[in-house]
Order: sequence, then C-alpha cells, then structure tokens
Amino acid sequence: MASKKASKPQILVQPVPEKRGYEFGGPLGAFGIVFGLPILVYTFTFVCNDISGCPAPSLLHPSTLTLNQLKYEVGWPEEGIAGLFDLQVTLWTLSYYAFSLFMQIFLPGQEAEGVPLACGGRLTYKFNAFPSAIVILLSLAIGTFMQGADFVVWTFLWDNYTQVITANLLISSTIALFVYFRSFTVPQPGALNANLRELAPGGHTGNPLYDFFIGRELNPRIRLPIPFVSEASRTVDIKVFMEMRPGLLGWTILNLSNVAHQYRTHGYITDSILLVTAFQGFYILDALYMEPAIMTTMDVIMDGFGFMLSFGDVVWVPHVYSIQSRYLSVFPLQLGWTGVALVLSVTAIGYSIFRGANNQKNRFRTDPNDPRVKHIKFIETASGSRLMTSGWWGLARHINYLGDWTMSWAYCLPTGIAGYAIFEGINPITGKLDKQAVQTPEMRGWGMILTYFYMLYFGVLLIHREMRDEEKCKKKYGADWDRYTSLVRSRIVPGIY
Repeated sequence: MASKKASKPQILVQPVPEKRGYEFGGPLGAFGIVFGLPILVYTFTFVCNDISGCPAPSLLHPSTLTLNQLKYEVGWPEEGIAGLFDLQVTLWTLSYYAFSLFMQIFLPGQEAEGVPLACGGRLTYKFNAFPSAIVILLSLAIGTFMQGADFVVWTFLWDNYTQVITANLLISSTIALFVYFRSFTVPQPGALNANLRELAPGGHTGNPLYDFFIGRELNPRIRLPIPFVSEASRTVDIKVFMEMRPGLLGWTILNLSNVAHQYRTHGYITDSILLVTAFQGFYILDALYMEPAIMTTMDVIMDGFGFMLSFGDVVWVPHVYSIQSRYLSVFPLQLGWTGVALVLSVTAIGYSIFRGANNQKNRFRTDPNDPRVKHIKFIETASGSRLMTSGWWGLARHINYLGDWTMSWAYCLPTGIAGYAIFEGINPITGKLDKQAVQTPEMRGWGMILTYFYMLYFGVLLIHREMRDEEKCKKKYGADWDRYTSLVRSRIVPGIY
C-alpha cells in the first residue's frame, strides 16, 4: 500500500493590518489615563487609612484644609515620593511574578488552539492557571497554619502596601514599554509570518503615546530557551499571562492579607470581610478554572497589549478591587443574618446570570450539538457565524455583563454605609491605649465614595465595553447584525437598556 504524503506546512503571509479610530478620548484620554490612574490608586490608599479615618477628616473641611495636616492624616512618608519605593519590596514582588511564570511553564496543563487570526493561523495556548493558583494558595495556607495571622506574607503586604503598588506599577510599565518597542519587529504586510505576529486593529495609529497606551501588538509572545518542555510551555503569551496570573490571584492574596490584619488588630474576623473575600475569591478561582474561555474574549481577539491592559491587570485590579476588604480590616462591621442573606441573594442572582450565559455561549461556539444548547435558536450570518436568539442571549445581547455587574454589588454591600474616624482607645486584645475606628455621624456615608467606587466604575466599564462590542459586530456582520438586533432588542438589561 502506498504511504500517504506528509502534508506541507501552511505558509502564512502577513496581511495588511486593519485600522480603527481612536478610543478612550484619543491621545488626550490616553495621557489622562496613563498619568492619572496611577495617582488615583495611591489616592485611594492614602485617603482611606488606619491613621485618621476613611476618608481623612480634613477632606470634609476644605476651607480649613492645610497640606501639612493632610500629609499627617494620610500617613505620607517622611521621605516624600521616594518613600513610595523600596528595592527589597520590588524584588520580592518580582519573585512572585517569577514563581507564577515557573508554575505556568512546568506544571502540566491543557493545550488548545485559539481563534483564527487575520493571517489565517491559530496560536496555541497552555492553560494551567487554576492548578497554579491552588499550589500558591496551599503554600499560603501552610504558612498561615504555622504562623497564624502573623505569617510573614500577610504582614509584609500590609506593612509595605504602598511600596507593593509602586513595584507593580514599575513592572507593568516596563512590560508595556517592552512590548511597545518590540511591536516594531512585527513582519511587514506581504512578508512571511511564521510566528503569527500581528498588529492590533486599534493599536497602530502613529501616535506614540496612544499606541503605547492601547497596545500595538495583538498577542505579544516570547519563546524561552527551556529544554524538555513542549512548545506551548516554553512560549509565554504576555497578554494572557498578565491577565490570568499575577494580578488576578494577587487580588485574592491582598484580600487574605486584609483578613489577617483584621484578626491581628481586633482578635476576630467579621462576617462582612469573610463574605467579600469569599465572593471575590470564588469569582477569581472560577475565572481561573474556566481559563480556556479567555480565547473568545475581546481582550484576546481584538485588543492589543499595552499600558492599558498591563496596568489594569496587575495594579488596578488587585489594588482597587480589594478596597472593600481593606476598609473592613480596619472597621470590623458585623452584618448579622439579615445582611448576610441579602448579600448572598444578590451574589447568587449575579453569578447565575454571568456563568449561565458564558457557559451557554462557550458550549454553543465549540459544539452546537451539545444537548445543553441544541435547543438554542439562532440566525446564520453571511460570514457563517451563528448568533443566538434564544436562551440567555435571547434576553439581551450582552446579558453576561448584567450578571457581572450584579455580582459587583455584592462586593460593595458588605461595607454598609461606610465611613469612620480613628480615635485613641483601649485595645480589647492588648489592653493598651491604641487607635480604634469609630463611625461618627460626620464620617458616616463619606466612605462609600471609596467602597462603592468599584460598582460604579465597573458599570461604566461594562457599558463602554458593550458599545465597543456593538461597533465591532456591526462592522463584522453588517445587515445581519441589524436583523439580529431587531430580534434581540435589549443590550444589557432586558426591557430597560
């Protein structure tokens, strides 16, 4: 019998990169975000503190506010801005990144191909973020079992919190600069493209600041010279690594550090901080467990990797999203059974919508004959894609965003009507004179600007993302998208928006 000829490898040629207009206010908006958001992260940290209150009391009396008084109340370092950086803290933070990378390379994991690129090829991904997270969390659990709330990781993160922010900011900015300059080595149109490198549609406007912010290269990758591992193991997709590993798990680690601080300070752990930490931890672990679903997200398919995603992944997400547990670590609010039941109900509703919708989409895309989605109605577009018109996605075109936003309420509600001032009093644990957080009528409610910020910001973010989705789909499907929107009229909230 004649042997079959080996198939020739496909020769892929770099296509002409697609171009899109400015987003986020163009270069001016990019300037504001690149230089403004880092300041905002530091502001949140200083304004809501364990020295004077949340917010700092002087901020409620702007007519008598002095810079020296404000510096004292927020705990501004004596060294000034230089006090925000510590080399040893930065090196320890880098070691956390290195360990996360080590886990990705050497732990076993699922390998799968992503969606087709503009050049026609597919990138291969390795997924093991969930087992990597379990290894790290088990290590922290063992340390906590041996040393309790005084475990060195927990005290290190609390005592050096602003320096950890600076370390993450420096790391994210360095990576953003690296991928920006490296993006200029992407093959030119018509050249061979063996490594499947492409520019992002919106990332090559020619404005350096904007392109640095939004991300020039779609999927920047580096290949490490490591023997005895698969090609997928030695190839690091920088975008997916940053999005799924150090920052996302770092969010949970910071929450756990805040729980430990509450116990060290007050001698007990409240139901409110447990709920926040458990809900956010479940959300994070669920995302890590469902890691392959990231291949179909806009972040991977459409967005370049630049400062926006780099900063967002490892600075904004862990440090802004953990504000609630940091607040509760200083002000130990007890919700009681009624409050707990309310928060649990909101979370259950949000998660049911979010996970139900995403699972349905993922199953429909990967296997339309799956018994769980076989009944779904759809319209077929001229491009061959199928758009669901029943099930979760028949209720609203971006119904998963509603679930995501509803869950964000459950993260903020446990902080109650937030706000406190710090007074000296007798510490019930040590019996010595110490500072205590007390909610005074003057401070009550003002802390909500900080503890409920996530909910408001996330709502705006999801609406903006939905508008980008609509624009992309309209361009991709044309008249078919008009036909689809006539059947599924709601965008996020069925019957309302």
